[in-house]
Amino acid sequence: MHHVFRYGRCSLAPLFTTLIKTKPFHWRAMATQTSRTYNDAIDALNSLQTPYAIIEARRKAGIRPDATSIAEMRVYLRRIGYSPSDLDRLNILHVAGTKGKGSTCAFTASILSHYQRTHGVPHKIGLFTSPHLIAVRERIRLNGAPLSEELFARYFFEVWDRLGDAEEREGPMVLDERLGVPTPPRPIYSRYLTLMSYHVFLQSGVDAAVYETGIGGEYDATNIVERPLASGISTLGIDHVFALGDTVEKIAWHKAGIMKPGSAAFTIEQVPGATQVLQGRARDKGVSLKVLSVDPRLEGVNIRPDALFQKKNASLGIALAETALQKLDPSFKPDASILSKEFVDGLEQVVWRGRCEVKPEGPIIWHIDGAHTVDSLKMATKWFAGECATKSGPKALIFNQQGREEAVHFLEGMITALKTYGQGDHDAFEHVIFCTNVTHAETGYKRDFVNYQYDPEAIKALTAQHGFAKKWAELDPKANIAVVPTIEDAINHVRRLGASVGEGQTVQAFITGSLHLVGGALAILEGADAL
Repeated sequence: MHHVFRYGRCSLAPLFTTLIKTKPFHWRAMATQTSRTYNDAIDALNSLQTPYAIIEARRKAGIRPDATSIAEMRVYLRRIGYSPSDLDRLNILHVAGTKGKGSTCAFTASILSHYQRTHGVPHKIGLFTSPHLIAVRERIRLNGAPLSEELFARYFFEVWDRLGDAEEREGPMVLDERLGVPTPPRPIYSRYLTLMSYHVFLQSGVDAAVYETGIGGEYDATNIVERPLASGISTLGIDHVFALGDTVEKIAWHKAGIMKPGSAAFTIEQVPGATQVLQGRARDKGVSLKVLSVDPRLEGVNIRPDALFQKKNASLGIALAETALQKLDPSFKPDASILSKEFVDGLEQVVWRGRCEVKPEGPIIWHIDGAHTVDSLKMATKWFAGECATKSGPKALIFNQQGREEAVHFLEGMITALKTYGQGDHDAFEHVIFCTNVTHAETGYKRDFVNYQYDPEAIKALTAQHGFAKKWAELDPKANIAVVPTIEDAINHVRRLGASVGEGQTVQAFITGSLHLVGGALAILEGADAL
């Protein structure tokens, strides 16, 4: 779809110049306000999103993330008053992967938190993940809790002002000659939050920080850390093809970029091609990469869900946490035969919202699991089938993956997985609802959900959703298929089904696909401001 490159090396300049000149946000007005709120911060942050037109222009011109991304982040870090060596104080545990990296981060942070309660070490734990489910501030956590709105606004505008002041003192910087325009005074949305997280953690005295990469690893904004305590690479698969490549080997090359000389490095068992690339890059970097099997000490530990993929994530989390504690607490000595109570509690009591959640609501049982690749959707459907194995009542699916043309091919795997792991060949979703990621029917997006990166006309026309519906009708002609414009509409559709089920039956509802969909659904189901 994007194979015709009609842009020269500098022909994007007019488009980027227009973007800079027409940002719908008053930079200087915001920079001089004295009482700036969380909503002000989110509005300012949203102005840093890359619009759909720019994303498409970059894609068509073949511009992918490269070393310039890291060079820019180093300049931004310097401009807010830090050097890469300052990040050493955070004792960073850096995690990349296609599937399970968020769960691995959650396991790691939870283990550290439970150890902290008993031993007072680490002093303070930072956790940086993406995306958020309900509120942006969920991405930056201190001792397990999202930043408060007040703290988020304070730290956000400290970074904002430092970058603005540096731009005035030093003038614009040009690091990417392909664009032919100066680098903006502030980084784009996700990079800004990464930069802000460093500021938050350093100012807060964090001495153990768990970082999840955004996309890839080699050129990811989180990869300006030069000396992490350890790096961990979770299960690899095909995702973000334009940026990372179309084979698992190409993707493994990017993920391996987080491994650093002098730091411990772990991964779990991968497909052979990925393992070969990871080990090759480790040798080139002078890194000893340890490939972990499922930790035998997990025997008898209640890992949820009780599945091999999650036990692999837990095993990686254990290795990362042990590495951190061996540095931070001289008295800590891992036991090769058994996990301590702190580790078991950390694993069993981990909270990682939007993944394998079950929420009863009257005649409906909601099953919620974000999944964004064909493999993860199969695993999510397998989990759902297991949860429904002994229950009676119709099954309903709510699904979306916005802005990903390949997602239409994910659907068949879900149908097959339900038949394979469910109640027999006849098992199916009787009701299938496709919606956008727009939250509410009347008010649209919550501030924290605003996303300029997708084609607004396609969202308005429900283009992707009609494509999903057409494909599903081909795969399962008996299904009752609905296309609705918002998450709220989809949930209300299922609630109407719940009102009509017979005695002793419940609607088994499955919400999966985009984490933006999952987050919006949880916001509606719980009426929560943050998770």
